[in-house]
Amino acid sequence: MPVATPGDTATARLPVTEERIEAFASVTGDDNPLHLDPEYASESLFDGPVAHGMLPAGAISSALAELPGDIVYVSQDLSFDRPVRPGETIEATVTVAEGLDGDMLRVETTAAADGEPAVTGTATVLSEPHE
Repeated sequence: MPVATPGDTATARLPVTEERIEAFASVTGDDNPLHLDPEYASESLFDGPVAHGMLPAGAISSALAELPGDIVYVSQDLSFDRPVRPGETIEATVTVAEGLDGDMLRVETTAAADGEPAVTGTATVLSEPHE
């Protein structure tokens, strides 16, 4: 299998549901009421429940896994640009921007919710051929 190279791109889609938010909370142990308690969250700056920020970031990981070769996540810089709400759909897009030392790559990452950027950043990954 070939390795990822500059210009390669991949996407992943993830519907955001209350059930998915609850499952994420269960797996991570993050039971912040901004995510899980509609009454509490309605009185917050978000004016209602929002997904954990790492949920759309997780969609970025899914998109990275769609690039050619075996992809190993090394690092990620993230900016949380807007909240993601139940009922929205995340579309994560990753684009290999440049090769670095060895088999390392710099990848531009975006997770948009219903077409608006929600989480953006840059990842460093290792891309090796799958044997």
